[in-house]
Amino acid sequence: MDPAVSGLGLYGSYLQPTICLDPADQTHGGQVRCRLARIAGDVFSADYFTNIFSPFQGRLIDYFGPRLLISIGTLLSGMSWILTSQVDSLSMLYLVYGCVGGLGTGIVYVGVVGLMVRWFPHSRGFAAGMVAAGYGMGAIVTTFPISISLKENGLEQTLWMFGILFAVVGFIASQGLKMPSENSNDVAADNSSRILQGKRHYRPTEMLKHPLFWLMFLMMAVMSTSGLMVVSQMATFAADFGITQVTVLGMAALPLAMTIDRFTNGLTRPLFGFVSDRFGRENTMFIAFALEGCAMTLWLVCKDNALLFVLLSGVVFFGWGEIFSLFPSTLTDTFGTRYATANYGWLYTAQGVGSFLGGPLAAMVYQHTGGWNLVFSMAIGADFLTAALALWVLKPWRKRFIEANQH
Repeated sequence: MDPAVSGLGLYGSYLQPTICLDPADQTHGGQVRCRLARIAGDVFSADYFTNIFSPFQGRLIDYFGPRLLISIGTLLSGMSWILTSQVDSLSMLYLVYGCVGGLGTGIVYVGVVGLMVRWFPHSRGFAAGMVAAGYGMGAIVTTFPISISLKENGLEQTLWMFGILFAVVGFIASQGLKMPSENSNDVAADNSSRILQGKRHYRPTEMLKHPLFWLMFLMMAVMSTSGLMVVSQMATFAADFGITQVTVLGMAALPLAMTIDRFTNGLTRPLFGFVSDRFGRENTMFIAFALEGCAMTLWLVCKDNALLFVLLSGVVFFGWGEIFSLFPSTLTDTFGTRYATANYGWLYTAQGVGSFLGGPLAAMVYQHTGGWNLVFSMAIGADFLTAALALWVLKPWRKRFIEANQH
């Protein structure tokens, strides 16, 4: 793996401003008073900008090259933290952190994933998984330093100090990025016998005309939505289940569960990517998606047992996070490497659909039913449906598509 990719881990930290605020209310610079829900909304606005503009970002990276664009992305991400330290209104907070930060982070994430699936055709799933794990687990590295800095230096100084750090480290790391030669990818595809890979390279405009792409898009959107329906509401239903006041192994159950979840959500991405490189993308999808469905079912059945709640939450995250390694590798196997970054930019908007629908849909269903049974049932059904689509629809369809378009 290219050492420059290690810098991506810090960009998982763009979610960290949520720890900068008291859950009830806090004054920012003596001027802005923000409730936690509003800041959470700003965090999700960054996610929306990351997803919505990913096709445009991917196209630019393919055109200008990864080094230039990802360098710009790292600087934009760091700048968003620095500018956030100076905002004096909520609208400016959305603009600089949501828009600038989301655009910068999207360029970095989509660009590095698109680069890795081109560099490592034999280990495409594992390579994409390592990048996704770095992105997902970056927050673990920075949570405690940021918390300490908040206590010692205050909010504004912490924001600009870490903004500069992220920009500098990311910019330096991005200087080691480059495209592989097209010949190396073609030779690797010819020599690969374990995974079905096409030889033709599809432009985004060509790819978008094929129903096969839209099946992948639908599957990723459904998995993203089903996972976020439960993940985004975890603290709320934990309180309803009576888990928040319980201790497990001497620790509060909910923080312990969320700590385990971070590790399993990061671990699953390279692990299932590695498995898919050896046993097939769709076979691995079936196992992972069905695993999440089974874990969610047991989670609901055992909701009164704090220990099982903690353990099963880790399994749920373990069965969900692998979408960020399996789908980009499957897409590149199918539609070729030459336009891999731009193509993945289009597929990644499916995550935006999940971000938009998951949490609000779960909240709406809960509000109308007064319970979590239907929310869990919808998520569980979506998991098993997508698992079935992977094995019995996507697998044979993709095989026929690649065999018919080898030249």
